[in-house]
Amino acid sequence: MLPRAEQKQQTRLALLEAARQLMAAGRGFGSISLREVAKAAGIVPTGFYRHFDDMDQLGLALVNEVDATFRATLRLVRHHEIVVGGLTAASVRIFLDGVAANRPQFLFLAREQYGGSLPVRQAIATLRAGISADLATDLGSMPKWQHLSGASLQVMADLVVKAVFATLPELIDPPAADLPAHLTPEAKIGQQLRFIFIGAKYWKGLNQ
Repeated sequence: MLPRAEQKQQTRLALLEAARQLMAAGRGFGSISLREVAKAAGIVPTGFYRHFDDMDQLGLALVNEVDATFRATLRLVRHHEIVVGGLTAASVRIFLDGVAANRPQFLFLAREQYGGSLPVRQAIATLRAGISADLATDLGSMPKWQHLSGASLQVMADLVVKAVFATLPELIDPPAADLPAHLTPEAKIGQQLRFIFIGAKYWKGLNQ
């Protein structure tokens, strides 16, 4: 028999996985009930409360989980850009591979940034702000962006992160119709980032 602490951790992970699977079937997080999650995890509803106070708290745990995955994926991208000196297209490919490898987590993030749970939306906004701040710091360490002020770097990072977050729903649930190559979600995110980076190259600063 597993130690009690390990068994409790496994049940907690089962609840998170159950919520992800219900969402993968097309449900929004706000439409999923505590009873459904407990049943899918194989426990009685009262057992849910040994791990989470309510569904919002479970949602916050899902945000923390995808935050860790998102940051790990971006660390690979940053390593490629800063250490290896890779091209934007290659870095976008790294990010897309990370999304594909962790689809249930990114599906939750893509849908719930506009979802019905206020605490979850606020947590995702905090996640996004943290990623943007980290990116601004990374950009500031690159020689090609030394002409930009700290404020300009923050604006640039915010644009990049918002472009990525806005495109996530299309990356997770691709449009059904056939699209021209330049309008596919994968192509658009690369093009949007190039627009931002090219504009930043010639940017003279805020209020100019």
